[in-house]
Amino acid sequence: MSAELSIIIVNWNAGELLRRSVESVVASPSSVAYEVVVVDNASTDESLAGLRASAAASALGERLRVVLNAENRGFGQANNQAFALTNAPLLLLLNPDTEVTRGSVDRLAETLRSDARAGAAGPKLLNADGSVQVSVWRNPPAAWEMLLTASRLHKLLPRRLRGELLLAEHWDYSRRREVGMLSGAALMVRREVVDEVGGFDERFHMYGEDNEWCLRITRAGWRLVFEPEAVVMHHGAASSLKRWDSLEKQRVQSEAMLRFQRHCLPRRRRITNLATACLLLTLQRAVRRLGGRERREVEQTLRLYAADLKRALSGRAE
Repeated sequence: MSAELSIIIVNWNAGELLRRSVESVVASPSSVAYEVVVVDNASTDESLAGLRASAAASALGERLRVVLNAENRGFGQANNQAFALTNAPLLLLLNPDTEVTRGSVDRLAETLRSDARAGAAGPKLLNADGSVQVSVWRNPPAAWEMLLTASRLHKLLPRRLRGELLLAEHWDYSRRREVGMLSGAALMVRREVVDEVGGFDERFHMYGEDNEWCLRITRAGWRLVFEPEAVVMHHGAASSLKRWDSLEKQRVQSEAMLRFQRHCLPRRRRITNLATACLLLTLQRAVRRLGGRERREVEQTLRLYAADLKRALSGRAE
């Protein structure tokens, strides 16, 4: 029987979390025929061995496929591998540190079926302590948004208004709605969206690829829908914290965001965003210096943004 849903998990040294993620899929299965495709990016831990020895692997049998990469090919490229290996009309991307809850996979599928132009649907993500995790954003970023939040002027707006306007941590995640960006940690996508707009941009190794993909999807006229009745637990940063310390991770994330703006925004808007960010980072550095607080991350980010602003102003090809 061919699968109607392919559940894709890209793994890199996720430890026992990979096994728990697949177990959650088996314990809270989709009502349609599904398969699980795990693409392993050259893990060096026992995550694959733990998965293969699990009851979940036995229950899935041939519906579990494992792709072994000789090197870490990154999140986007590994997902693209899985896209090419499957032909299911629905694709569910899950991070290896996620756990689905009962009925959530079906709820995401129902959300897509309810609207012919809904190209992707994202669940409510919960932290391990049960608190709501930020998972929807405006996209792409805008200078007015940075100024409003950094100056704390957003607090002058009624709570509901600023939540609906700014999303992210300002919103209460209580209702279904169209958004500009959904988290790639758990995301159900129509196959026809991938066929039309393509998969992830492989210039992004890790971070920024979901920003770019979501923007490309919405620019093609598809809708991204947040579905609060689908719930997925996301432990968060399980693999990245094994790979980088906090300062290095922050550098990688900043470089990815700069790459995203470089490839996706008109030069004038990019310059406006970069100049605004540099101004705000300069002020933040001064405040931290006066308070005797740690400022390495701020200084690192400011250097990266200032260098990119200089390149944008010079008009140099990149």
